[in-house]
Amino acid sequence: MTIEKFRYDNKIVAMFAWATIIWGIVGMLVGLLAAFQLPFPVLNFDAHTTFGRIRPLHTNAIIFAFVGNGMFMGIYYSLQRLLKARMYSDLLSYIHFWGWQLIIVGAAITLPLGITASKEYAELEWPLDIAIAIVWVIFGINMFGTMMRRRERHLYVAIWFYVATVVTVAVLHIVNSLAIPVTLFKSYSLYAGVQDALVQWWYGHNAVAFFLTTPYLGLMYYFLPKAANRPVYSYRLSIIHFWSLIFLYIWAGPHHLLYTALPDWAQSLGVVFSIMLLAPSWGGMINGLLTLRGAWDRVRDNPELKFYVVAVTAYGMATFEGPMLSLKSVNAISHFTDWTIAHVHIGALGWNGFLTFGILYWLIPKLFNTNLYSKKLAGIHFWLGTLGIVFYAIPLYWAGITQHFMWKEFTEDGVLRYPNFLETVVQVIPMYKLRALGGSLYLLGSLVMVYNLIKTVRAGKMVANEEAEAPALEKNYVAHDDHWHRWIERRPVQMLIGSLIVILIGGMVEIIPTFMVKSNVPTIASVKPYTPLELQGRDIYVREGCYTCHSQMVRPFRYETERYGEYSKPGEFVYDHPFQWGSKRTGPDLHREGGKYPDSWHYNHMLDPQTMSPGSIMPSYAFMIDDDLDTSTTAAKIRAMQKLGVPYPDGYDAHANKDLMKQANSIASNLEKDGIKVMGNKEIVAIIAYLQRLGVDIKAEKTTASVN
Repeated sequence: MTIEKFRYDNKIVAMFAWATIIWGIVGMLVGLLAAFQLPFPVLNFDAHTTFGRIRPLHTNAIIFAFVGNGMFMGIYYSLQRLLKARMYSDLLSYIHFWGWQLIIVGAAITLPLGITASKEYAELEWPLDIAIAIVWVIFGINMFGTMMRRRERHLYVAIWFYVATVVTVAVLHIVNSLAIPVTLFKSYSLYAGVQDALVQWWYGHNAVAFFLTTPYLGLMYYFLPKAANRPVYSYRLSIIHFWSLIFLYIWAGPHHLLYTALPDWAQSLGVVFSIMLLAPSWGGMINGLLTLRGAWDRVRDNPELKFYVVAVTAYGMATFEGPMLSLKSVNAISHFTDWTIAHVHIGALGWNGFLTFGILYWLIPKLFNTNLYSKKLAGIHFWLGTLGIVFYAIPLYWAGITQHFMWKEFTEDGVLRYPNFLETVVQVIPMYKLRALGGSLYLLGSLVMVYNLIKTVRAGKMVANEEAEAPALEKNYVAHDDHWHRWIERRPVQMLIGSLIVILIGGMVEIIPTFMVKSNVPTIASVKPYTPLELQGRDIYVREGCYTCHSQMVRPFRYETERYGEYSKPGEFVYDHPFQWGSKRTGPDLHREGGKYPDSWHYNHMLDPQTMSPGSIMPSYAFMIDDDLDTSTTAAKIRAMQKLGVPYPDGYDAHANKDLMKQANSIASNLEKDGIKVMGNKEIVAIIAYLQRLGVDIKAEKTTASVN
């Protein structure tokens, strides 16, 4: 037996660790600003810091900067040791690191500027999407190259989850990001309306599954047993957990679109597979917690184990709540409310955040060959973080239930008790303040961790290249374990192909019929393409992130049709690239907004929302009154829409701006009649044109198909 000596690359692990810490604090600070903006609208300082632009910056910073770097940190450390090999290429490792950081910087610059695709968790525009795909492929090559030169024949369970992550995230990102570029900073989604919504939430739900869950389950399977000094509770349960999880997860996306214009069959599939997800999810949680059998006495003394226990528990809570929220009866209560926000943050703060903190507390002392500076400070961090989660989540659960029951309550005379949407907003503001307090506690705990880790680093010395040795991999190995799963564990390529096949099945079954079967999205003859001015106004709406607070989807409930009007039909969205259905109602639904108010009302509402809607927490968009509408892109936008199948006449791009100005001057004339002088070439005119178009293509009728 030949013993080979080699070195683990700890430098790349430390680089990702520092990136995790830095971007984590930045993402939490941005999130805290967004949390305070809701009860205190004055904190929307200018055009670049409105809630609609800050909220996607926060979600991208936490998901891709904090959790993403934390995932890479854990994978680069654990993969080398599980395979007993240095990473395949130091150069690829560092290209991966710096490429990922540049993408994050790109997001931090473009999102506040309003450069966005407006698809949740996929807001970045097409140049950054291409960069993400390239960097992800580099990461995958480096990972599989390391597997090919490994000295350990079997692929440990953590690696299965890493493999599924690499292949599935690539598929999700590429399919969902397909778009037609208009300019360097603007594109239109390849899909429209119902189809775009299905693809987006196929991506959106599985971004949670395969970026925030599967890689972190892999980290759990490595770092929790290491910290507890115990083997994983059950190998067989690991196998069931892995294959059933990645197969079932990919089907669940439609549960984000219940009671919408999505075909019922797709909604039902989403519900069924979401309920089945409960079994593998809790199987993983049980496998993690039972790994600590016989080690519970160590939890008191090991800071990282405390964080792991809460993290795995939060994973169990979130993965129980998720299937429950996918039940139509429960979803009818929770959807569009703050309940969903609370649910998401149990996973983000508890599962991803606490597992990352635990890994950092375990990993940093090892990288710097020293002991943790202070277990007491780690304990303070633990309790601040735990209290932060409690103060964050409980008020939002309360807010969500309050919103639902106020929205749906009728008087004895059969009219809405709270017809003014703002009545519900005012009611939940105290809960928003408590949520901001919870976020502040969580951030404070994280800052305590930063101090603790800096002191730890200063007391030690970085081990950049850690000496290691292991027997060379036997080329003519004869297996003595006949367990069926060993065959695939020893073959990384087969593991990749198997994972790809398993995750493609659900996506293909749901997506292909929605595109191929015309009856899924029946056309409506009265629905016409947007005029050039309305199209420009819609792009301003997208730029400002209005979808973060407003939905454009009236569901077939009596209380919604009474409040907003006729429920939304699939054929109404065939020219919407991208769709704008939204997932949260901080403000009222806008799908039937057109014609409800005069142009002057919209002008004054954008100028100062509080004057038109006392108690409103919407920021002012007064800058639109001064900013000129950029009509230089109109022709390119019309041509891009034509490529997507929108039936503008041939050659219309050449005189689209003429029609644009004609409509704009008409709106300016209407405003002047009400004493408002504004030029037709201003952004405010375009946004008014778009808002006045919403929902007017079909005749509003009193529906008899509402669901009580």
